[in-house]
Amino acid sequence: MSSGGDYHRLLHKSKSHIGQTNDFSPNQVRPLPTGPRKKSTGIQAWMLMNKKGEAQVVEAGKYAIMRRTGLLARDLRVLDPILSYPSTIMGREKAIVINLEHIKAIITGLEVLLLNSRDPTVMPFIEELQNRIQRFHHATIAQKGDVDGLNFSKEFSMLEDQDESLKVEEKTDVKNQDGSKVLPFEFVALEACLETVCNCLESEAITLEQEAYPTLDKLTSVLSTLNLERVRQIKSRLIEISGRVQKVKDELEHLLDDDEDMAQMYLTEKLVYSSNMNEGDDMDDESSQSNFDDRCSILSDDEGQNLENPHGNHTSSTQSYMNKNLDVKELEMLLEPYFVQIDGTLNKLSTGVRT
Repeated sequence: MSSGGDYHRLLHKSKSHIGQTNDFSPNQVRPLPTGPRKKSTGIQAWMLMNKKGEAQVVEAGKYAIMRRTGLLARDLRVLDPILSYPSTIMGREKAIVINLEHIKAIITGLEVLLLNSRDPTVMPFIEELQNRIQRFHHATIAQKGDVDGLNFSKEFSMLEDQDESLKVEEKTDVKNQDGSKVLPFEFVALEACLETVCNCLESEAITLEQEAYPTLDKLTSVLSTLNLERVRQIKSRLIEISGRVQKVKDELEHLLDDDEDMAQMYLTEKLVYSSNMNEGDDMDDESSQSNFDDRCSILSDDEGQNLENPHGNHTSSTQSYMNKNLDVKELEMLLEPYFVQIDGTLNKLSTGVRT
């Protein structure tokens, strides 16, 4: 298990890839109000990782996150550890919400926002996610050139809704050096989440199995209170792990059974479609930047007003487009191996329960 020191070393291992924390300019963010008439904004630490694998930890309230991701307040509640929501993989108009075991993340077409990144148990996942995204970036620029064109310091210095003036390149099939197709950014991040969770649960099941057989052998040889208590503890752990594995399996099964839910998760395609829709309505750069700065200047509870349908201008047209294009084979192929893996883990545990 990684230590807190490992976390800080990861964040600062490369100045060119990892930014400093809490990089908010006083001119960009108004101090949050402290008067009694304002409710808490639920400030939390979020790690933001962009499409190049560059990461930074920032403090942000829920309304800033809602504006940036297009999510509603009820969507963010899924990530609240206090509420103990079940395992969730949820596609929305501009984001995928992931609540699987210790992984609590929001994936957009441009970045990953991760909660509890200071938890040492999450550190291996962060490193794996960063490696995958960096490979994705290198594969992308190898054929198309660096199309991101976003200034890293500006990208993370403010928490705002993704600006409509950001240009999204047309979707083309980009391939790895081995000839395999490069998945869209959101699926690269999603697969990192699934692999980490499924491997962790499988590892726990194997560890428990290795402990269970010697304990049962001891009980068979010597029937004692101590040995009975050890068996009882293992049985309790087995039931607890089985329940967690079952929840992940149920969520994957539900997702695989619903083409529309899977279609919602094609965020890059929706970004491209939305960008094309907006092309004729773009303002000149100077005016657009002015409006962009205005929107980013305040992160307060006032932002909670009129957020029930953030970025709703093209929601219905984008949804209609996605409903007519339900070719979700790419995502099905990504999800099915993890469903098979988690089902195998559950079968192993179920055999143990019957024993």
